[in-house]
Amino acid sequence: MTVSLPRPIPPKPPRLWDKTVTLAHGSGGRAMQDLIDALFVRQFQEKTPASLEDQARIPLAEMTAQGDRLAFTTDSFVVDPLFFPGGDIGALAVNGTVNDLVVSGAIPRYLTCAMILEEGLPMATLLQVVASMAAAAKQAGVAIVTGDTKVVPRGSADKLFINTAGIGVMRTGVTPAATHLQPGDVVLVNGPIGNHGGAILVARGELALETDLQSDCQPLNGLVDRIVSVCPEVRAMRDATRGGLATVLNEFADSAQVGIQLLEDQLPVDEAVQGLCELLGLDPLYLANEGKLVVVVPPEKAQAVLSAMRSHPTGAHSCMIGQVTDGHWVSLKTAFGSERIIDRLVDDQLPRIC
Repeated sequence: MTVSLPRPIPPKPPRLWDKTVTLAHGSGGRAMQDLIDALFVRQFQEKTPASLEDQARIPLAEMTAQGDRLAFTTDSFVVDPLFFPGGDIGALAVNGTVNDLVVSGAIPRYLTCAMILEEGLPMATLLQVVASMAAAAKQAGVAIVTGDTKVVPRGSADKLFINTAGIGVMRTGVTPAATHLQPGDVVLVNGPIGNHGGAILVARGELALETDLQSDCQPLNGLVDRIVSVCPEVRAMRDATRGGLATVLNEFADSAQVGIQLLEDQLPVDEAVQGLCELLGLDPLYLANEGKLVVVVPPEKAQAVLSAMRSHPTGAHSCMIGQVTDGHWVSLKTAFGSERIIDRLVDDQLPRIC
């Protein structure tokens, strides 16, 4: 006689009963496991290994098929406020790490996610941030494969900090670096500068301003794909985050011991950013960006690269903004024909923007 055993009832997905983060969520016990299972695994599980260990195990064959070297980066995000027009700390963490990989010429593949949570953080806020990270990772085509969670007592942090690390594969034959710049090379950027810094400033609510200004937070891997497809010998690429365009160009000039001259009438600045800067005495050249790419290419490839950039949604407003020179500093040629030095900032115009 055959006896049919009842099928086991699958366990219900874990629920988060607490409305806010408590110290128990960082204790390593049941509350912490429920937080991980109900929040992080459920959002990231599409590409997360089924067996959750203390590390991710990545097949090397898949990576070596795409390139010949490994690119590895890490970053931390402490932006205030957590949510701002055009993005939030979750999307920022994913896109910022992805972009740090792609400007080296790498194909981004895997991310880690470590969170430091303050006791009392609303669980709904955490859920919104994690969902945003999952959506940003999907858009960028990367997998969040491992992470960590820590909870600190109330007052020991500012709501939520995120640390990420990223792994990518370097394309064979693509080696952009600031030291490669040569006089005559052309400098390009993929759109208006300063939008992220301006959006954060307005979002803090310290100014009685109304504007539709939004952060440019976005992944740049699709744009870089277009660039290297027409110019694998691209001299250098960098995402202009903290310190803005001016800081990136000063780093380029110092590394290659060259000068860079910008043309004021070619710099793309949205009217809202320009107005904000004039009102507060800021310079858009130093405002942060989170989706702007500075590219330096040989002069004979400049037009082809510009066309390729404009063919991608994140580069539709790309333009040439200057040229590498024999000098030893970054300068701006004004609309009046004069020239001023664009030096590094002594202090940050706006702290905690990423």
